[in-house]
Amino acid sequence: MILTGYARIGEDAQLRYTPDGTAVANLSLAFNYGRRDDDGKRPTQWVDASLWGQRAESLIDYLVKGQGLDVVLEDPHIETYQRREGGEGFKLVARVLMLDSPAAHRSRTASSSARAANASRPADSSSAPAASAINMPIRPDAVIARSSASSAASPAWTTTHSEVRHA
Repeated sequence: MILTGYARIGEDAQLRYTPDGTAVANLSLAFNYGRRDDDGKRPTQWVDASLWGQRAESLIDYLVKGQGLDVVLEDPHIETYQRREGGEGFKLVARVLMLDSPAAHRSRTASSSARAANASRPADSSSAPAASAINMPIRPDAVIARSSASSAASPAWTTTHSEVRHA
């Protein structure tokens, strides 16, 4: 089964390694669903998700509390655990298949629109915007990852199943 949706990270992701050296990032994801209650709040479903391999290592610095993500999860299932205060607890667990930052999409769309508008104008130096206004860097909290070789003005990067690729 595959689950998709928008979630917020509930706490900074934790990176650990398996005995064979494979990186695993553990994420606590909050999905809002259903109708708002009388207080205007929607119910929240928490999912303990894992991101594996090189993607976990390269994205760990961007997986911080409060970051909004579009996510695709695979293999969702319920696990049981022993609560600290005693008794059995249940949690929803899944593996991250894909994730992306919606804020990065908005930044890319706005940047593309600005470039298109400027391309249709005559090349008049008095009316041309400053280069920094066109090629504004994307805020670090709005991206998932960037290639270390890319400039600060490059668009955000998207991660999919087993690769990091340009969006």
